[in-house]
Amino acid sequence: MNSKKATLIGLTSVLLWSSIVGLIRSVSEYFGATAGAAMIYSVASLFLFCSVGMPKLDSFPRKYLLWGSLLFVTYELCLSLSIGYADSGRQAIEVGMVNYLWPTFTLISAMTFSRQRATLLVVPGVACSIVGIAWVVGGDQGLDVFSMLANVRANPLSYGLALAGAVVWAAYCTVTTNVAQGKNGVTLFFILVSLALWVKFFLQDYRPISFSTPAVVYLLLAAAAMGFGYAAWNVGILHGNVTVLAGSSYFIPVFSSALSAILLRAPLPGSFWIGASLVCAGSILCWRATGAGKSSAGPEGVGAERT
Repeated sequence: MNSKKATLIGLTSVLLWSSIVGLIRSVSEYFGATAGAAMIYSVASLFLFCSVGMPKLDSFPRKYLLWGSLLFVTYELCLSLSIGYADSGRQAIEVGMVNYLWPTFTLISAMTFSRQRATLLVVPGVACSIVGIAWVVGGDQGLDVFSMLANVRANPLSYGLALAGAVVWAAYCTVTTNVAQGKNGVTLFFILVSLALWVKFFLQDYRPISFSTPAVVYLLLAAAAMGFGYAAWNVGILHGNVTVLAGSSYFIPVFSSALSAILLRAPLPGSFWIGASLVCAGSILCWRATGAGKSSAGPEGVGAERT
């Protein structure tokens, strides 16, 4: 496969991942937060098994299996449930934006624990990301501390899970870079996520599940966006232009918000787009601070070792 074709395939993952927030929220509205997420990851696991395959676990480093599994599962639970527990489509989009603090937290983690070198661009990068999130969560008032705090107090669980997920993903990126040894456990990790969600559903959130045609369509679309997004990213990272892919992935906050606004019929004010643009700018500055093109992390923090 030539580089241009592989890069184009890789870029489709950016579009697929941009739809995840809106699709997860749509599925949760039909099935509930926990059951919806459990079904998404179950079907996505099947898609990954067919496209990526199941790895030979006996060849995996034990530390990667232990810490990779724990951090990956924790992150995906935080991501899916934060969106599912949101009070509205608009809030789900805001919560999804909070998750995009992971590039900033990953850089801070890498500098702290892995002695990652970075230029002074890291300072405006971190500042832009944090101000952008504050602008988004401030709602219609924009950059207003009191409005931001009021919105967070209205649903601290969703916002807290999203923020925790960003921190956990930064830890995952830092840990697996050092212990994965190039192995890819994404299929196993997705299966573990689905199992954890089903356990939570049957122990805490059980209720009869009813199916409808729209619900099944959204479920298949969400699972395909998850599973095939990883497969497409893998092709791009292995055979395409990594710099183009990594750079494009940092525009996902804007792409994701636009698609989610359409899917969830949730108009977003101008203040939201200012904040989203600042988050993108902050992520790009953080990326440039460590050397453009040297990172293969994707829009969900998906590194080559994951895909």
